[in-house]
Amino acid sequence: MTDVPFPAPPRDDPPSDEQDERRSFDAWLDYHRATLLTKCAGLDGEQLARRAVPPSTLSLLGLVRHMAEVERSWFRRGLDAQDVGPRFSTAADPDADLHGGDPASAAADVAAFRAEVAAAREVAARHALSDTGQHRRLGPVNLRWIYLHMIEEYARHNGHADLLRECIDGATGD
Repeated sequence: MTDVPFPAPPRDDPPSDEQDERRSFDAWLDYHRATLLTKCAGLDGEQLARRAVPPSTLSLLGLVRHMAEVERSWFRRGLDAQDVGPRFSTAADPDADLHGGDPASAAADVAAFRAEVAAAREVAARHALSDTGQHRRLGPVNLRWIYLHMIEEYARHNGHADLLRECIDGATGD
């Protein structure tokens, strides 16, 4: 393989005896963030962008781009009311995050994902679980709800990532 964008990140199991709700949310969300990157680790740009399960246009790179968009949308735009537009999606192609992605941009797209995760952590750290933001369709949502939704979103997409990775090179695992 050439042009390997990144190695597998450290991934710690969330503690099973955590009594603090906020630390539990952070641990579970970070676990799922690391799981997505683990599913992509060691692959080159061509492999990351491969649509491995026809007729679907979904790829591992599409999942990384989508989750960067989701992190940005819920934490920066929704909770913190930052005036930042979509990173990958456009008015003409609202799903460009999922089905877009060029093998040559894989490293930059992974870096964008990491940057959005860092920004989301900073936003969350400034807010209480009861603080609310605005969602364009749902209206007010609090940080507690956002955490739960993000954990669910990653869990669902990490299942997709399992299948995509296995189709690319046979790798399976947690």
